[in-house]
Amino acid sequence: MSNNILVFIEQREGVILPASFQLLALANDLTGKSGGQAEACVVGEGVGNLTDKIAAQGAKKIYTVDDPELKMYRVVPYTAALCAVIDEADPKTVLIPTTFMGRDLASRVAARKRAALAIDCMEVVLDGDDLVVSRGMYAGKFMGKVRLAKDKLQIATVRSNAYSALDPQDGASADVQAVSAVFTDADKRAKIKEIVSTTSGIKDVTEADIIVAGGRALKSEDNFKIIIEMAELLDGAVGASRAACDSGYQPHSRQVGLTGKVVTPRLYIACGIDGAIQHLAGMRGSKVIVGINTKKDAPIYSVATYGCVADLFEIVPLLTQELKRLAG
Repeated sequence: MSNNILVFIEQREGVILPASFQLLALANDLTGKSGGQAEACVVGEGVGNLTDKIAAQGAKKIYTVDDPELKMYRVVPYTAALCAVIDEADPKTVLIPTTFMGRDLASRVAARKRAALAIDCMEVVLDGDDLVVSRGMYAGKFMGKVRLAKDKLQIATVRSNAYSALDPQDGASADVQAVSAVFTDADKRAKIKEIVSTTSGIKDVTEADIIVAGGRALKSEDNFKIIIEMAELLDGAVGASRAACDSGYQPHSRQVGLTGKVVTPRLYIACGIDGAIQHLAGMRGSKVIVGINTKKDAPIYSVATYGCVADLFEIVPLLTQELKRLAG
């Protein structure tokens, strides 16, 4: 087993998830201390044209698994593909973004490779020769530190925006090695016939750098238009509290919280959200939190970087107007 760290590059239809580049930066930092190198694995169909972008983000070697069976994500063939790369690369650690795909894939690969696994990490550090990860516990009330076994393959999924990506290096190169994965009849048993998007073109909250979220205080689906307008101006995603989703104001795919989606954007704007413990557990890892609420004692202010005790129906349109002015 080498000291190298392998980063799984998540891509969809040829577009690489930014969290993958963030993990390459983390891998370069960790291997700079351990004497290994940062490597990458990209799986799919027609992924060979992505290698230049991956090399520019610091990967020293790139493993590609290019096969029509991998055009759309299915956990069984993707598991076979990633395991084939692990067998070839023999890394000490595998880093995977904490996404729906990442959670699904990491657990399967860990079981197949009998690896040490940590899910949804917010910090990954080296303590001597030991890999130590930090992750939320008990609805985000505590941070637990987990030391992964050294005598096993280590797999960790890491939240988006927990680390910053490196600046792309023009002209950077990396060794590229194609790896073949053998798919059994069982691997091919399930087929995807069609994927229908339900996002209406708005970013998913788990992938956005900026999230504008609304609560039950918006009172209706129609009133969410002011939240959507601000999010679009900021090139962000629209989020919602569980109460707003349960009331039918927004689909549950936009629900932020312990029973929804856990997010770590650079900026989280909570409009009319009091801040139930389940909601706070899902967004308190955000870099900057702005709370807008008429209740000065609302729990959201206990985690907010900036608080605005005001009526969202007055302040949000004013902020939107200012954003339009700045955008010209």
